Amino acid sequence: MPYTPGAALDGLQATLGAIALGTVDSNGVAWILQTLEGWDSPDVRAEFTERDGDHGAWASPVYLGARPITLGGTLVAPSRTALEQAMDQLRVAAALTDTVLTVWESTPKQATVRRSGKPIMQYLTDTRATFSVMVTAADPRRYGVDLQSGTIGLPFTTGGLTPPVTPPLVSSATTVSGQVSAVNSGTFDSRPVFTIGGSVIAPQVVVQSPDGTVRFLNYSDTLFTGDQLVIDTDAKTVALNGSTSRRRYLTVPSGWPVIAAGGSTTVLFRASAYDSSAQLTVTWRSAWL
Repeated sequence: MPYTPGAALDGLQATLGAIALGTVDSNGVAWILQTLEGWDSPDVRAEFTERDGDHGAWASPVYLGARPITLGGTLVAPSRTALEQAMDQLRVAAALTDTVLTVWESTPKQATVRRSGKPIMQYLTDTRATFSVMVTAADPRRYGVDLQSGTIGLPFTTGGLTPPVTPPLVSSATTVSGQVSAVNSGTFDSRPVFTIGGSVIAPQVVVQSPDGTVRFLNYSDTLFTGDQLVIDTDAKTVALNGSTSRRRYLTVPSGWPVIAAGGSTTVLFRASAYDSSAQLTVTWRSAWL
């Protein structure tokens, strides 16, 4: 039975690189996705040491491991040439470098993956074949497809007293403090990226979690006009203007900040002196286990 190009198929749907699995492509090839192993949960790293002369064991901290994912299904093509082209496209999509796998659930989620096993494709007929492709996400989180962001400047004060003054003295000064409310709709903490630009002396990022926990990122150097400092809290890197490491200038006195799951995290921007050109941009995605 011929398939209609552009049609969505019943069952699972996912996108690996440029390949839309669970649909019919423009050549009339049906990409039928039948299995998606590993998307349910990543592996864990844990150790349990038996207690001497006692019941039970001593438990180590438990961490999530990488997430191996196997995509399996069937290709149905209108011709052998179209089938072979589709198989070649799948080999390319399971790239040796970072590529995005998106699974179209009711809330779509994605992971950055690389090929981690031999793609297996077997002919059933000259127009039909099965496939199995294994990829692995080094980061075990599943992220929302929408990249969220917010940008703020340094706090400043308006109003107040201007000399000369005469009694009675009445001050109406107002401090304007910009803040970003970062919402993580997922079930697992997400790690944001902070980008600081403009002219600013000793910038500080303050992150307050919904439970009241406050964490600080203190940068002890000066940024000049045109500079851009990127702080990646997942990679734990600090890069100036895209290449130069400035990690030695950053102190993290209370741990790296996260965007807490299921709530709103407040991000504030501070510095040693006010400059209207200074800006902080926060980017993050909601995250799920």
